[in-house]
Amino acid sequence: MSTALRFAGRRVARGLLTLWFAVTATFLLLRLLPGNPALAVANPNMTKHDQALLLHQYGLDQPLIVQYGKYLWQLLHGNLGISFTQQVPVSSVLLARLPWTLLLTGSALLVTIAVGVPLGVLAATRRGTVVDRLVQLGGVVGQSLFVPSVGIFLLFFFGLWLRWLPIGGAYSPDAAGAGWYGNVLAHLVLPCLSLMLLQIGSYVLTLRASLIDALGEDYCELARAKGLPNRAVVWKHALRNALLPTTTLVGLQLGFLVGGAVLTETIFAYPGIGRGIYEAVTQLDYPVLQGAFVLLAATVVVASMLTDLLYGVLDPRVRTR
Repeated sequence: MSTALRFAGRRVARGLLTLWFAVTATFLLLRLLPGNPALAVANPNMTKHDQALLLHQYGLDQPLIVQYGKYLWQLLHGNLGISFTQQVPVSSVLLARLPWTLLLTGSALLVTIAVGVPLGVLAATRRGTVVDRLVQLGGVVGQSLFVPSVGIFLLFFFGLWLRWLPIGGAYSPDAAGAGWYGNVLAHLVLPCLSLMLLQIGSYVLTLRASLIDALGEDYCELARAKGLPNRAVVWKHALRNALLPTTTLVGLQLGFLVGGAVLTETIFAYPGIGRGIYEAVTQLDYPVLQGAFVLLAATVVVASMLTDLLYGVLDPRVRTR
């Protein structure tokens, strides 16, 4: 078996193990939530006997290990259960919300990279100048921001005070036709900006540091000695190696991006999975919570695996590790 295939196999096995751990931790932690899950679907006038029957119907009166075994078996068959409150398959609930979460997190990631890479290059190529200090200051401030604080400030400033952008939802009820897409984009701006401001500092500071190191390497000195302009040295030679730590950071930060999306969607009433998690917590809807966490965990694990594989393509030396 080639080195590349062994490298890919190790990464896939590690990802599956991580996913199993996430599924198990989610299952156990949700059982620690206070409250009786039967009350989420029971009529307030139900007797204790009827509530017990309801718990039996959903299998919540069985030993924990039995519930866990049945849950894993159903999960392997693609069955995420039935929502307690909506009485529909959890997969239907999540699939209706998934496109909005993908739109939000994907847009935030692309905008962060599109803005962060040029800023990191600008700071590295102007090391020690006022521009560099301002970029570093902005990066440090961005890393210290808190999701609710940023979201509420943007809502107040751009939505309530200036009235430039809508303050909640994914689109207006009266939007139709070609204007619907523009309306969706307008509703996306503030949530996307919130996530971008929280993520961009890490990318800028990481790329700045790695690019400064790369520009001091021998191959860059050789490229300058051959007469290549500094722009070509930076963008064609140094940047490729400098992007390796940033590529790894994308996989690591994706978990923080998903976690930030839960709070961001709640603040902006954005109809994604994060908002669904908040609603499921208030309703003690275990199946929806479990399904949402499994889906988000799988997304993070797959993204991390793809990041590792991409890193192996960019730097073949890691395939031997």
